[in-house]
Amino acid sequence: MDESQIILIDKPAGISSFGVVAKVRGYLKTKFGHKVKVGHTGTLDPFATGLLILLTGKMTKKSSEFLKLDKVYEATLKLGYTSTTGDPEGEIQQYVNGNEAPEDTLSRSLCEDGEQQERPSPVTTGARERSEKDVSLVLHSFIGKITQTPPKFSAIKINGQRAYKLARKGQDFEIPSREVKIYSIDILNYAYPELKIKVHCSSGTYIRTLAEDIGQKLGTGAYLTELRRIKIGTYDIKDALPLSHFTK
Repeated sequence: MDESQIILIDKPAGISSFGVVAKVRGYLKTKFGHKVKVGHTGTLDPFATGLLILLTGKMTKKSSEFLKLDKVYEATLKLGYTSTTGDPEGEIQQYVNGNEAPEDTLSRSLCEDGEQQERPSPVTTGARERSEKDVSLVLHSFIGKITQTPPKFSAIKINGQRAYKLARKGQDFEIPSREVKIYSIDILNYAYPELKIKVHCSSGTYIRTLAEDIGQKLGTGAYLTELRRIKIGTYDIKDALPLSHFTK
């Protein structure tokens, strides 16, 4: 093993990208007998799994080249609910649509004497199941260039500090919106309330934000329960090593 190389890791759930870097750095220090520089080329949230590209030694100077590569994800959304962080680590709440009346109040009712009564006022309701056709149409509407506002619980830096650290402190701040590109979104499986999709997107795309936007457009709400990155550019998860390889 060379000190300067590209290492493909299949990151497990429950560890941060920085945690993966630390474990690989420790492994290489033991192997070479001295500290080896190690860096990643794009984070994955702790709950997420899949492809993480690490660069070591002199290869770390090329990190910017990898950051620009397109990515492919498999994501599982739970409809009918929302999360304060957009993933399983936040506070989960049932989605409430305050602008939608239940089915049985949508038509005017008649009194026994035939007099038409006023239509009831809309009431707050939970989300209703959507057909696969509706889901497909909504997903298709996101293909192309879209504008996203990254989540506050993210690694984006705001005035030199990570956004998630500011969010945990309860500080109020704004994250600038950005333009990203969605090349394709395919339904892998749909059985309400669970929707599994495959997304091919540009760098800088937040799948948590995409999931929330999909839920909003469906009128059901949504958050990510699982996220797996399977490709970065031409690099594929099938060529990645398990993290356990570096913790022996």
